[in-house]
Amino acid sequence: MKLAESSTDGTPVGEPFTYWCASDGQFLGYLNAYPDHWTQGNSLNDLKVHLLDLYREFSKEDLPGIRHVGELIVA
Repeated sequence: MKLAESSTDGTPVGEPFTYWCASDGQFLGYLNAYPDHWTQGNSLNDLKVHLLDLYREFSKEDLPGIRHVGELIVA
């Protein structure tokens, strides 16, 4: 399972994420665009399901207090 949604034309869109396996076997991770918000899963696929839930929730843009990462073009 990939962490991806479809664009308006149906092309899959990826969202980078960071993950690792903890000493207890749980997979921990976060969306790179929202590094303050970690989630976990029993397997990598389970973690991806939880990350996709976070992505959908944070994409609503009406949640106060969610930090976003942006890029400023300077030249």
